[in-house]
Amino acid sequence: MEIGGTRVKAGAVEFALHHRNLDGGKVGVSNPDQGVCIQVVAQVNGKETELLRFDCFDLVPHYHYGPEKKNERHNLDVTTAGNPIGWTVTQFRDRLPEMIAKAGYEEVANAVDRSTVAGKLDEVGSAARGMARTQRSNVTHNRGDEIIEAGAIRFGLEYRNLGGDRGLAIHVLGDEAGQEVELLAFDCFVNGPHYHYGPRNKNHRFYWDTTLVPDTLRWTIDQFMSGNLPGMIRRAGYPGIVADLDRDLLDVSLRELERRALAKEAANAEAA
Repeated sequence: MEIGGTRVKAGAVEFALHHRNLDGGKVGVSNPDQGVCIQVVAQVNGKETELLRFDCFDLVPHYHYGPEKKNERHNLDVTTAGNPIGWTVTQFRDRLPEMIAKAGYEEVANAVDRSTVAGKLDEVGSAARGMARTQRSNVTHNRGDEIIEAGAIRFGLEYRNLGGDRGLAIHVLGDEAGQEVELLAFDCFVNGPHYHYGPRNKNHRFYWDTTLVPDTLRWTIDQFMSGNLPGMIRRAGYPGIVADLDRDLLDVSLRELERRALAKEAANAEAA
C-alpha cells in the first residue's frame, strides 16, 4: 500500500493522507468506493512502516491495525460513529498509543507523546476534509437524446457506444439551484453494467451481478415502477426534489419511459 503524499509530522509518528478511489472507473470492480485514507507511519528497524490505516470511505469506511503485519480490519458503523474523518481524528486524540500497541508496535507506542499528537490534529483534520471536498471522483454524462418529462424530474435516454462497451443509458435529471443536474444514471451496458447515485456529487457506483440480474434494463424499469425511485433520489442527496414529485404524473411518465427505452434498446440491438 502506497504511503500518502500529504504528511503531518507528530513526534515519533507521522500522519500520511491521500484520496483513494477503489475502482477508478474500471469495469468489473464489484465494490467501488472512495474517500480519504489517513495512515499512521513511523520508522521501524530503519524502514518506514504503516502502523495503522483509516479508510474514510463513502460506503464501507473501515480501519486496519498493522496493515504490514497482522492487518486486522474493522468496519466503522457510521450510524453510531458519525463522520469517519471526525471519528478518526478523535481516536488519534484519545487512543493513538493504545492502537499502535495493538497493531504490534510497542516501542513506537511508548515513544508517542500525546500532547505533540494533539497539537497536530487540527492540521490532519483540515487536510483530510479538504481532500474529501476537492478530490472526489465524479462524472458528467450527456443528458440523453430523448427526454421524457415527469414534473419535478425528467428522464434522458441514449444508446452509448464506448468502443469496448455499449448499451442503453437512462439519466434521471432534475433542477437544483436553477441548474439541471443528473440525480441518477443507469448504464445498462453489455460488459460492465452499473448505476450511479448522484454522479456529479456523491458518485456512489454499483456494478450489477449479471448472474442475478441478467437484464439490467428490465431491472431498472422495475425499480422505478415498484416505487423505489424516490428513495434512490433521496439517497443521491436530493430530498427537496423528492418532496416535489407528482406521483400520478410520474406513473404516466414511467409507462412512456418503459415503452421508449425498450424500443430504443431493441432497435440498437438489431443494428449491432
